[in-house]
Amino acid sequence: MTIGDVKEILEADVLLGEDRMDEEVDTACGSDLMSDVLAFVKEKAVLITGLINPHVVRTSEMLDISCIVFSRGKLPGPQILEEAEECGMTVLATNMTTYTACGELYTHGLPGSKRRAAPEGA
Repeated sequence: MTIGDVKEILEADVLLGEDRMDEEVDTACGSDLMSDVLAFVKEKAVLITGLINPHVVRTSEMLDISCIVFSRGKLPGPQILEEAEECGMTVLATNMTTYTACGELYTHGLPGSKRRAAPEGA
């Protein structure tokens, strides 16, 4: 699935990264807890969140997340968009809830992320 497909499915607005609509994504994750994102997400993923906080961008950068979708009609401020632009991320915004957005993407064939394997002895 492409980021453009995600945009259409979620009826989202492009806030940043209009030139990256052809970029492929492999999985999606919906969470407001960045610790859960760290545990579950892999690269080339879409993160769906209602959390409007610079930590969302920093966490996404660490995991090579391709696209952040802000749900529930929330819009990030200029600082968050500037950080996302520096990292080369696409940022979308949808009026859907996180739960509905995840369900729509899953229904259209985008699988969720699976938990990362715990290190031995953990």
